[in-house]
Amino acid sequence: MCSSRSKSLDERYYRHAGAVKLFRKISTQARYQLYQLFMETMRPGPDDCVLDVGVSDETSMESNMLEQLYPHRRKLTCASLTDGEAIMAAYPGISHITITAGERLPFADNQFDIVYSNAVLEHAGSWTQQREFLKELCRVAQRRFVAIPNRRFPIEHHTGLPFVHYLPKPWFRRLLRGTRYDVWSHEENLNHVAASDIGGMWPAGTRPIVVYCGVGLGCWKSNLVAYQG
Repeated sequence: MCSSRSKSLDERYYRHAGAVKLFRKISTQARYQLYQLFMETMRPGPDDCVLDVGVSDETSMESNMLEQLYPHRRKLTCASLTDGEAIMAAYPGISHITITAGERLPFADNQFDIVYSNAVLEHAGSWTQQREFLKELCRVAQRRFVAIPNRRFPIEHHTGLPFVHYLPKPWFRRLLRGTRYDVWSHEENLNHVAASDIGGMWPAGTRPIVVYCGVGLGCWKSNLVAYQG
């Protein structure tokens, strides 16, 4: 099974947390640091085929950092829920394929050298659906890089609200239900993942390295990354 962010969720992000200029700056810096970590840990060469799962039609400075900066675009395939026209226009040289939420990725086992996914896992639905999403990523490449928002970061990434995501998930969802942030109160749209969850979600027989990255200090940095190089 594979799930990804819908265009509507991207649009909601830019109306909520993305509407705050300071948060946009923080997000841009965090994503740049994620890109640097990707290059350091995965060490992609000019002949490595890379798959990015969950690319956004939003082509602002903070979005799609890999597509913006990656030096070997002709070896980069982007997977999204859209037709990809905006993506291919913004990043000449890449390849694009449309995927369907809730279905397997349309690729053979180990078709790619590296698979990359940023800020998608938390939108994949239930714990079981998140686990299936990770299983699919691991199926299509043996080198994997998965980044997600860190639940310990003081600002909730999607709403821009401080500390509300520290509440138990049922309380967090009840707090947002019926407000302008209602979309984020539904598990199928947002299901936060903690560092302690990742090991249990990862396919059996493999264990990723889990690190903190982005803006902030120590375990309160803005992002979590699970990778196997």
